[in-house]
Amino acid sequence: MAGHSHSANVARRKNAVDAKRAKIWSKIAKKLMVAAKRGADPAQNLALRYTIDEAKAANMPKDTIQKAVDKGSGATGTDNFESVTYEAYGPNGVAMIVEALTDNRARTAPDLRHILEKAGGNLATSGSVGFVFAKKGVVLVQAQGTTEEAVMDVALEAGAEDVAPVDAFFEVQCSPTDFLKVKEAIEKAGLVIEDAQVTNLPNNTVSLDAEATAKFNRLLDSLDDNDDVQNVYHNAELTE
Repeated sequence: MAGHSHSANVARRKNAVDAKRAKIWSKIAKKLMVAAKRGADPAQNLALRYTIDEAKAANMPKDTIQKAVDKGSGATGTDNFESVTYEAYGPNGVAMIVEALTDNRARTAPDLRHILEKAGGNLATSGSVGFVFAKKGVVLVQAQGTTEEAVMDVALEAGAEDVAPVDAFFEVQCSPTDFLKVKEAIEKAGLVIEDAQVTNLPNNTVSLDAEATAKFNRLLDSLDDNDDVQNVYHNAELTE
């Protein structure tokens, strides 16, 4: 199975949610607090709206979501977290983007450097990896009960750029600016959405054999275990 596909990454993330729910909720709470600094109303704050959707997808309780929003907006005080993006190379030259939320850059960068170097990778200079990826809105629609043509009719009309079958889903891609419009059109059509987010998709991939895949998955697990890491994007084509 192609490990770089959005559906594969979604499946991996959902498995991680099941296995480490408390840690995942803690990370999302931090993300909610940062997003809420720009306003506590999700109707006026798209970043907050997207993060609330992410929290709901992870089955985060409503009161926990609201507490994080209140804390970030200043209603109950706030922590000084900032968003930082790191570019890196993993083993076998895999390009990686690591998004973090941290209250101490002097802690986060060395921690990530140690994790990467232990796995045979390294932190890269800014701009050396970003060109490998394109920012896209992606909506995964469950294939059961619908057809590719039906999804295309709805998605393309709303401004989507592409629709393709991937595993048990239809993957809809669009520009980030059209993401909300496309997602809402799909929901209004009664189609079942498995996942929806603005993400980084690779323009090219690096194929890994089974041994390299196992090593790379251990690196991803180590990054997931770091409290500051929010998202990891890569261009590895993994072997199941």
